[in-house]
Amino acid sequence: MKNEKTLIVIKPDGVQRSLVGEIIKRFERIGLKLTAVKMIVPTADFIECHYTVDPEWKRVTGEKTIESYRKKGLTPPIEDPFKVTERVLKNLQNFMTSGPVIAMVWQGLHAVKLSRKIVGGTEPFSSDVGTIRGDFVLDSYQTSDKDGRSIRNLIHASGSIEDAKKEIALWFKPDEIINYKLVSEQILYDVNLDGILE
Repeated sequence: MKNEKTLIVIKPDGVQRSLVGEIIKRFERIGLKLTAVKMIVPTADFIECHYTVDPEWKRVTGEKTIESYRKKGLTPPIEDPFKVTERVLKNLQNFMTSGPVIAMVWQGLHAVKLSRKIVGGTEPFSSDVGTIRGDFVLDSYQTSDKDGRSIRNLIHASGSIEDAKKEIALWFKPDEIINYKLVSEQILYDVNLDGILE
């Protein structure tokens, strides 16, 4: 479990707002280890591959979107989950290809769940204070829907260990992920904390 990995992508809005260092600091502070990093401008096809690594993504995303409308007392613009997701994906492609992104692999105990906790909910407006999205973004689904665009929420974090494996394989070649030790790993993982006292 100490070697669990997750994919984190700082989206174009995070890069443009010069929040790269602040975002990286959040992951370092909790004790995760950066094992790969690159800056790219992805293509629309690549973004579609990224979001559809989970074959259920289109259905689940559409259903969640429709349900979120209903929870807010709003009528969904489309009732077919797959048609909703077509629109979501097109907006994501426009957003994610608008400028450079920073793709990273972070490693450590509970890397996937901890990263999701640090990042916060998908909608910044309803994300908790203390999370990346809750602290640095004011966007909401209502605003992004009205504008006909993707929500600007700074960052992508893998949703599960299985998704993380597939996403990492899509974004990085095996030789781009570095295996190394940090001094702090002794404090985080050594059972007896041997070697601290001289």
